[in-house]
Amino acid sequence: MVKVAVVGSGYWGKNLVRNFHTLGALGAICDRDPRVLAKFKDMYKGIPAYRDFDNLLDGSAAPVEAMVIATPAEHHYNLAKKGLLAGKHVFVEKPLSLTEEEGQDLVELAEQNQVILMVGHILQYHSAVIKLKELVVSGELGKIQYLYSNRLNIGKIRAEENILWSFAPHDISVILMLLGEMPETVYATGGSYLQQQIPDTTLTTLDFPGGVKAHIFVSWLHPFKEQKLVVVGDKKMAVFDDVSREKLFLYPHKIEWINRIPKACKAETEIVPVQMEEPLRAECKHFLECIENNHLPKTDGHEGLRVLQVLQASQESLNQNGATIWLGQSSRLKAERKPRKPLSLEPSALSYFVHESSYIDDDVEVGAGTRIWHFSHILTGSRIGQNCTIGQNVVIGPDAAVGNGCKIQNNISVYKGVILEDEVFCGPSVVFTNVYNPRANIRRMDELRSTLVKKGATLGANCTIVCGRTIGSYAFIGAGAVVTNDVPDYALMIGSPARIVGYMCECGIKLNFNDNRAQCKTCEKSYKKEGNIVFPAN
Repeated sequence: MVKVAVVGSGYWGKNLVRNFHTLGALGAICDRDPRVLAKFKDMYKGIPAYRDFDNLLDGSAAPVEAMVIATPAEHHYNLAKKGLLAGKHVFVEKPLSLTEEEGQDLVELAEQNQVILMVGHILQYHSAVIKLKELVVSGELGKIQYLYSNRLNIGKIRAEENILWSFAPHDISVILMLLGEMPETVYATGGSYLQQQIPDTTLTTLDFPGGVKAHIFVSWLHPFKEQKLVVVGDKKMAVFDDVSREKLFLYPHKIEWINRIPKACKAETEIVPVQMEEPLRAECKHFLECIENNHLPKTDGHEGLRVLQVLQASQESLNQNGATIWLGQSSRLKAERKPRKPLSLEPSALSYFVHESSYIDDDVEVGAGTRIWHFSHILTGSRIGQNCTIGQNVVIGPDAAVGNGCKIQNNISVYKGVILEDEVFCGPSVVFTNVYNPRANIRRMDELRSTLVKKGATLGANCTIVCGRTIGSYAFIGAGAVVTNDVPDYALMIGSPARIVGYMCECGIKLNFNDNRAQCKTCEKSYKKEGNIVFPAN
């Protein structure tokens, strides 16, 4: 039996842990929260548990052939990439990644390493949706005219992704599967009511080449839970209602023309019998069977990439207040944003600003709202997220990754192999390296060591980060420090070599621990400490 590691075992991941354990395939559990791991150690005795993903990947204690990535979406790409490079079969929860380029990279890596890449579009494994597809293919509904879905709730509200990326992937996946084609155009509108620039509701319209329209309405600000997909054909209408006890209904209504006036003739609702199986269990079984039989999954990387293309076009439309996006226009827009000659364009002309003295190479992605200032150069293959500030005389790349909301001050080179997650602050003249023992006369570019700076970390002016290290979330590296080892989350580091002298709150205020507990005097967030490990207490 294939052994699977579940990475991220909290809100949704715990269901994956349960199912793979029931199927006899659970090989390991990985989660950053020690409380979650402690709970699972009691529930699933004998199953190895890890806080560190790289230790899991090493496999010395618990060798696994496959892994499931159920972390927040911002981590999907990096974790899946590491797994694929290690030769593991990978099942990524939706969405596959946050950009089309990242998704394409994962698809190519899976093919190069001859491993399975599957995306968690769970509704395609739902018995009622499978039956709905049979009704469409058999022609029982007639010619499909339009579809619309509502995925509404008042429940878990996320800060790391908006409602479009959180809810809509399920419906996009099913609609593309039912119609068997990609839309020509996409346009989306939404509203941000709880958090600025994070839409809580969106309405997306897809126009397909065959003349079919589809509407997807998603919201986490709704008074009750509703998950419906309506498929309207010229013979019958079908409704998939995932909240109802009976999941699939047929409405054989007809329109008759009397004296050239259309009249609706309603018929009795028909309940379509469906033999139900837990969709997640069916999805997990499918992943295992694909590995054992070397088959492509129903929702493989290519299917995930198609959903990602629609999501990215929808986001582009949201950013442009509902503008119509031709599918593929997002990619064309990126190409237009990456000339080798200097640019001098305001955000109204592009969705980001580049000073006329700076250069953007080909095959570079820059997110909306980002500003790139004087004498900087973004090299090919690099990705910069949204709302970043790139100072003067900054070089990024080639193939470097910068997340959303980062601030990179003057005179910094972010080399290949350096990954900055969201909201990282790099003070003036921070130094990154990517080769551990360089010589001018010996080429060692095939010996690059990756550096990962996690979300919210601060790197003080003139500090040096020796390659191959991980800087934890919200860690604080003092000015001039030399980091030679991994840095825990929230740690305050000074000196050469850098050492831990305290811990910092997410808001940047030093914490004072008493009996391994601390509360920030400014923002009042609470923390606990176990050894050198600090984590939020609530």
